[in-house]
Amino acid sequence: MPILADHVPLDSREWLLSHGLRIVIVLAAGVLLLLLARLAVRRMHRRLEAADSATQELNLQRVATLTQAITYLVRVAVWTLTILVLLGEFDVNLGPLIAGAGIVGVALGFGAQSLVRDFLSGFFILLEDQFGVGDVIEVSVGGQEVTGKVEKVSLRTTDVRAFDGTRHTIPNGNILMVGNRSRGWARVIVDVSVAYTEDIDRVRGVLEELFRELREEQDLQGSFFSGPEVLGVEGVGERDVVLRVTAEVRPTRKGSLERLLRQRIKERLDVRGISVPARA
Repeated sequence: MPILADHVPLDSREWLLSHGLRIVIVLAAGVLLLLLARLAVRRMHRRLEAADSATQELNLQRVATLTQAITYLVRVAVWTLTILVLLGEFDVNLGPLIAGAGIVGVALGFGAQSLVRDFLSGFFILLEDQFGVGDVIEVSVGGQEVTGKVEKVSLRTTDVRAFDGTRHTIPNGNILMVGNRSRGWARVIVDVSVAYTEDIDRVRGVLEELFRELREEQDLQGSFFSGPEVLGVEGVGERDVVLRVTAEVRPTRKGSLERLLRQRIKERLDVRGISVPARA
């Protein structure tokens, strides 16, 4: 006797009643989790973009890399859990599967330790905003020091262009310590050498007069956070006395302001007839 198409066998109906609803709930929960995670990532994306950054290019790149990494990790985690639960509903024995996956995971873990370390280090570098594109940094890598300008930051590597033009590609996991010269403020240090016979108080007065004029120059407004100021005598030689001048400035202008101070100090000393000892 043929079975009609609109009749479902008893075993199938029992299976659908007992497992079908749970399968639908699991799939719906997986999709819902992905939607909620996407909303959370978008919210974090907007907050990070709105955060103050010394370099807008750095901020956008950091935000894009972080959100992509988090989205990928959440997607893999949600779908992995969903598939495992669904396999359980189909009466698949997950014990051997999980054990085999564990063995493979351990083997891959031993073979990819450095890769995992690089990605984790890169993630926290971007998350904590330790440095980014355009920053001048000092990096300690395996006992060596690399100093230069950051050209690229990814989850796995950081590219640093040294001042001689060499481009260093550094795995993030190998970075032991970072010194950032481009965040907050930088200190300009200029040592001024004058003849031993010069009146130090007069020299100090001439320099302080110059520094007041510099702070009032329109082109230099906002360049100095504090100073320039004469700290005092830094050294005394047989033929000269060295005065130290310091100022706190914008990191991006440190080099140019140091050169400007040296030039203006030299010109002012010449005008006031303050002699500088000749080099031996």
